[in-house]
Amino acid sequence: MESTYVKNLIMTVIAASESDVWQEAVTEWEIYDCEEDESCSEECICGKENIKYLYRIRNVINGNTLFPIGSSCIKKFNRTDLKEEASVREGMFRLLHAVDENKYLSLSSDLFSRRLLKYLYDQGAFDTEYNHYDGVNDYEFMLKMFNKRDKSSITIKQDKKIKAVLLNSVKPFLLETLAEKVI
Repeated sequence: MESTYVKNLIMTVIAASESDVWQEAVTEWEIYDCEEDESCSEECICGKENIKYLYRIRNVINGNTLFPIGSSCIKKFNRTDLKEEASVREGMFRLLHAVDENKYLSLSSDLFSRRLLKYLYDQGAFDTEYNHYDGVNDYEFMLKMFNKRDKSSITIKQDKKIKAVLLNSVKPFLLETLAEKVI
């Protein structure tokens, strides 16, 4: 038996979709934006209270938007692409908080993933003045270092470059793009 929250989600999404069939309606939507509510004071479109990540989704066919929708409801769309994007966006906020708290940043799986590095690259985080706004080499380097099974094999020079990229590229990008999205 479906919960009231799931029924509310389905009715709300279908009402804003072109299709009136759930399995088809969910294909019409993309994540447009995400904010983080540290106080967890917002309510999802399904009625669930106390959500932290507030997604705005947009219908690619008719332009309708729904907000706020929580990550639990995003997962109910049963679309791998949306789940992965939600995971990356939430990872960006975790990374931002680590930066804000002046935590030691390393390429650990606590803060990074291959998808997150790719997303940062796609969004231009590695494109900075010092590399003439061409971040492909920095992205490939960071990915290579992240993929190393034995992190102790990272040389002092490589470690310095990792820190430089994190501090001079990733940190400013996070502060610029996400700081106003934390409410």
